[in-house]
Amino acid sequence: MTDTAELSEFVLARLDEDEQRFKDGELPHLDEAERRGRIRIMRTDDGRGLLLAADPVPAREERAPVPFPEKVSFLRHEAQVEQDADMLGLVASVYDTHPDWREEWRA
Repeated sequence: MTDTAELSEFVLARLDEDEQRFKDGELPHLDEAERRGRIRIMRTDDGRGLLLAADPVPAREERAPVPFPEKVSFLRHEAQVEQDADMLGLVASVYDTHPDWREEWRA
């Protein structure tokens, strides 16, 4: 069984690193994963929230990408408050080349 607290801690640490990459003008791993079609972060139909999906999900209409700071804020809330193991596993899989990654976290 996955320890959600450890998985959450891993995701939060990687988000911190991605925020630093963004500040340094480098492409965050999260954005790279979206570009490669591994995950997608998109607005809800009513525009009030965000959703995380695995693999590319076709949008009903063309939409502007979610800005990186907004994505991180959404994912940080999910990791700190909601702590859904499946969602955390999906986000953690973006960082599967990191030395602290554990295969058991794969979503």
